[in-house]
Amino acid sequence: MPNRVAIVGIGQTYHTTRRPDVNQPEMVAEAVRAALADAQLSIKDIEAVFSANMETFEGIFLPDHGMAAEIGAFNKPGFKVNTGGTTGGSAVVEGFYMVSSGLYDVAMVVGFEKQDCGDTTAAISAAATPMWGKGAATGAIGEFAKQALSYMETSGATEEHAAMVRLKADRNACRNPYAHLKLGLKSVDEVLQSPYLVWPLRILDFCPQSCGACVLILASENKAKKITKKPVWIADVEVVHQEPFRAGVFGDPTGKETYTQHVACERLYKRNGITNPRRDIDTAEIYEPSNWEEMNLYEHFHFCEKGEGWKLIEKGITEIEGEFPVNCSGGVLATNPIGATPIIRVAEAALQIRGDAGEHQATRDIKTALASALGGPNWTILTLLKRSL
Repeated sequence: MPNRVAIVGIGQTYHTTRRPDVNQPEMVAEAVRAALADAQLSIKDIEAVFSANMETFEGIFLPDHGMAAEIGAFNKPGFKVNTGGTTGGSAVVEGFYMVSSGLYDVAMVVGFEKQDCGDTTAAISAAATPMWGKGAATGAIGEFAKQALSYMETSGATEEHAAMVRLKADRNACRNPYAHLKLGLKSVDEVLQSPYLVWPLRILDFCPQSCGACVLILASENKAKKITKKPVWIADVEVVHQEPFRAGVFGDPTGKETYTQHVACERLYKRNGITNPRRDIDTAEIYEPSNWEEMNLYEHFHFCEKGEGWKLIEKGITEIEGEFPVNCSGGVLATNPIGATPIIRVAEAALQIRGDAGEHQATRDIKTALASALGGPNWTILTLLKRSL
């Protein structure tokens, strides 16, 4: 029988564009210390360390080797994960498997990115062009612009709806002490006045490049109950991926191919008896690099019918005070230290379940939460969290 696994410690740095005050190991150590303090553990209690980082962006090869002392990994087993945008999500899954298997009772998952060390846009564009052809020469921005255009054409959503998603994200981020972008936006017009990156994607429609780190401490059931009175249980995980972009929008807009989000959520929901996601799940932290992607994901994860994602934002259903709050943290639109970004989704969902999210705590009682990760080669990871099993 596999061990049940709980999140017993959560730590984040504050996230920002640049951290000239620290080097990469020092920045990551801030989140490690915060997680240990949250769990009331010392580094000696950690049996294994799993790290996640997109090293191409900083140009620092195998950075975990250079920070073993700062993250408490010296002479401990573990490994580093890099699976594109899903990197942090993959590390959470691997940590979950290692504790569930009984190999370790207490493990630490560390995600980070210090993007002021390198050129992220150049790295993405250089990787994208030979892989996906000239249409992807603008890297992630071009791909999400094509996705936005496809969504406009198939759903009837407008730029105003996308701007409403950004307003929601900014309101939530302004309540979150760890969030990067806190713009204080007041109106849809402010978003619509921002310049285009690639039409119809505007600067304020897209996520930032952030420096920061996030750490989770995972424990087996016996250990978890001794460590904390508020364990958050990882009820299930699902990983689905397929070959690189089809038609350039993380799936095929013609409907001839299957989105990995569809496959992942249908498997996860079936195993866990989820027949009505908006009834059976209380909140979601989803990986939305653009506001258009958030509306798309509402549909992919069956929070609404196809073509109706924009209606959820129009009706206020996914607001922090709404019937089904999504991205109470401000989401990826506000904070994006890429190697840590999916770990932040899990961490923020866990804080909601614990009731420890502070000013960005959802108004409804959160007992079950869904966290997602999204990667370029059509890769989706889902993590289902619960207050009790």
